Amino acid sequence: MPEGEMDLPVITQGRTLGTGAAGMKVSALGFGVMGMNYNRGPHPDRKAMIALLRQAAERGVTLFDTAQVYGPLINEELAGEALEPFRHRVNVTTKFGHRIVGTKYIEGELDSHPATIRRTAEESLKRLRVEAIDLFYQHRADPSIPIEEVAGAVKDLIRQGKVKRFGLCEVGAQTIRRAHSVQAVSAVQSEYHLMWRTQEAEVFPVLEELGIGFVPYSPINRGFLGGAINEYTKFDTGNDNRATLPRFTREAIRANLAIVEVLSSFGRTRGYTSAQVALAWLMAKAAWIVPIPGTTKLAHLDENLRSINLKLAPDEVHELESAVSAIRIVGDRYPASQQQQVQG
Repeated sequence: MPEGEMDLPVITQGRTLGTGAAGMKVSALGFGVMGMNYNRGPHPDRKAMIALLRQAAERGVTLFDTAQVYGPLINEELAGEALEPFRHRVNVTTKFGHRIVGTKYIEGELDSHPATIRRTAEESLKRLRVEAIDLFYQHRADPSIPIEEVAGAVKDLIRQGKVKRFGLCEVGAQTIRRAHSVQAVSAVQSEYHLMWRTQEAEVFPVLEELGIGFVPYSPINRGFLGGAINEYTKFDTGNDNRATLPRFTREAIRANLAIVEVLSSFGRTRGYTSAQVALAWLMAKAAWIVPIPGTTKLAHLDENLRSINLKLAPDEVHELESAVSAIRIVGDRYPASQQQQVQG
């Protein structure tokens, strides 16, 4: 490297979500846009966030995730403006399924009626500034609409060229099978990290069987596994959902820090941070897993991208899992009202 030039991490490794016509080649690590202006407290200047998203794209990230409900609407607008210069190089995924009236999210209500899906797609296309949505997820399963109708509505949008691929979020094995029988599912998105592994029992075998990718959101458990959160951390009650989550009470944080220490100790001997260990563990689990950590800081983008260099052997994966399994995790991941919307 020439003297004075910075060693900036660039991601060159790729993975594929889905198979056949439903397959989508992406970088091995994606980017979750949500926290840049929604659910993570006071956010930095919009121009700074646009610059950071463009930095990620320039460093080789090709998978960016947003949703209609984030804001609502403003997160899609941010992603659309920031990534417009890269729209032929990156994939931007978004979601439908929450009830939104105008610009207001009707908390706790779902809406996956086919007419709503079609309208949402048209509106998201404009906000994202794209001709077709690369991957359109149902954000939460709507018990009032059969999943076959949802899949059929997205299939029609794919035929029309407005959507390229179909995805599901936080669903169980049978829902995946039923949807896939109508329209091939490219990826399933769900929370998944060393503190939440329920999908391994029933969902993962179906994904492997059907050739469907998996996209873990909150792969560092909403920042917790990075080690910067402790029992004295205060969350903005107006715009940070961690203030409402049982796993982020003072008592839960105090108890669960033992898990962060496991990751820190493991990483310390290898020259990596606890966040990098958490991401490396995910990528070591299967070649069809693509985590989407989010950040508002360039330093954390660098840190996340460098996790690609940490290749864990099977015995190291087992070592981490055994150490974490010996610790009792305190706190549910969602309050009861939100837990009712996830299948697991």
